[in-house]
Amino acid sequence: MIDAVGNPQSLLLLGGTSDIGLAIARKYLAERPLKVVLAARPSERRKLAAEQLRGVGAEVSEVDFDAKDTGSHPAVLDGIFAQGDIDVTVVAFGLLGDAEQAWQDHALAVELATVNYTAAVSVGVALADKLKQQGHGKVIALSSVAGERVRRSNFMYGSTKAGFDGFYLGLGEALRPFGITVTVVRPGQVRTKMTEGMGKAPLEQTAEQVADVAVDGARRGKEIVWAPAQFRLVMSVLRHVPRPIFRKLPI
Repeated sequence: MIDAVGNPQSLLLLGGTSDIGLAIARKYLAERPLKVVLAARPSERRKLAAEQLRGVGAEVSEVDFDAKDTGSHPAVLDGIFAQGDIDVTVVAFGLLGDAEQAWQDHALAVELATVNYTAAVSVGVALADKLKQQGHGKVIALSSVAGERVRRSNFMYGSTKAGFDGFYLGLGEALRPFGITVTVVRPGQVRTKMTEGMGKAPLEQTAEQVADVAVDGARRGKEIVWAPAQFRLVMSVLRHVPRPIFRKLPI
């Protein structure tokens, strides 16, 4: 169970090698011992992530999880929850891809849509069923400001995040009567393995900075948080820019 100051005893990381997801786990671990379930495809990265978390005091188990294998998701979650309650679940898997290739390569476009949206819906529905049964829990869903208003420069990725964002906001409303909260996190560009090779962006964050925002938002039961907070104002303005002007902006 989550204690009086919002610290969980258990955390499920769907996307067990996510830099931001792992930073969230470390943030909680700094407050109290934590049982962490890393759900990801078998890899050296997953092994290393597990070792690093154990090194800072976590009890870690590794579970095979493939986002694209949506048919397996209910059984994977059944197995995880059979081992005990999960206080916080972080939905942290996703693909970025090459922005120009993505809308011109059929296979890549479908893969992006499958991982970033279809798989996210798949685990969200299966997860909601388990959380309703246990009667408590928090979900941290890692979205992106790219989904707030989809830009030409990365519209394939942005469109998938728009769908992800809308689904998890709606899921939060659906689960609220059951005492379960969903916090959607909207970061801008974050310095992680996903963005290696990309130039520095305005208001760029580290994984640790996003984790601070995500954990604070979840503790306070916030529906949406921005990383950094200034993005809320920026995107509020951009959302109302007429399209003929918006398409000319250097973003």
